[in-house]
Amino acid sequence: MSLQRISEKQWYRTTAKANGITLIDEPWIKPFYRCNIWHVQGSQRGMVVDFGLGAVPLREQVALLSERDLLAVASHTHFDHIGAAHEFGYCHVHASEADILTSPDNTRTLADQFLSDDMFEALPPQPYSHDRYRIKAPQMVAPLEEGEILDLGNRQWEVIHTPGHSPGGIALWEVNSQTLISGDLIYDGPLIEDLWHSDLSDYAASMRRLRQLPVRTVHGGHFPSFSGQHLRQLIDDWLRQHEL
Repeated sequence: MSLQRISEKQWYRTTAKANGITLIDEPWIKPFYRCNIWHVQGSQRGMVVDFGLGAVPLREQVALLSERDLLAVASHTHFDHIGAAHEFGYCHVHASEADILTSPDNTRTLADQFLSDDMFEALPPQPYSHDRYRIKAPQMVAPLEEGEILDLGNRQWEVIHTPGHSPGGIALWEVNSQTLISGDLIYDGPLIEDLWHSDLSDYAASMRRLRQLPVRTVHGGHFPSFSGQHLRQLIDDWLRQHEL
């Protein structure tokens, strides 16, 4: 039985979180595959972290993202996180995955491996189809490095390089609010550690690094947000399971 089609206006939803952070997601994609798109409001500009599948225009449908001077950041370059990155023109990503964002293809971004009806509760509107899915590159790709500060005016977010899930994975850390935007290295759900450019040794080192931060709140790349206490438990369980 073929899946129903959803209109563009119904494709995205927004959910306000505490501390000026809003979750934008695609509820018709199943939870395991559904990317969390994070908007952070600052006094001088906002920031958006990750961009979802890109099958429906993101900025056109989510009014929160209409601001011109919006800082756009990709946590990594898998297709479910960079589909609409091109809508922002100038996009930041860690230097070790800048080549993928500059020239995205369905193999390196994993679309060839995962994109199918199995991902969806309902499909994007016509003319979307899996076999015609292609990711467009942003006009400009700005490489990020470990320790850089993303300044929103009254808020500063530190770039933490967290390889493991992918070589250029990053987390963003706001020390004042003790908030971590963790990307796909860790979230409260089944983690993926065996992709073509995953590395378990790097994964363990990145986990230990995040374990040391005095985190209060975690906003992951998938699944619901959770506490710093739960983060530490998840990391301890992962390290014990992998004996790393």
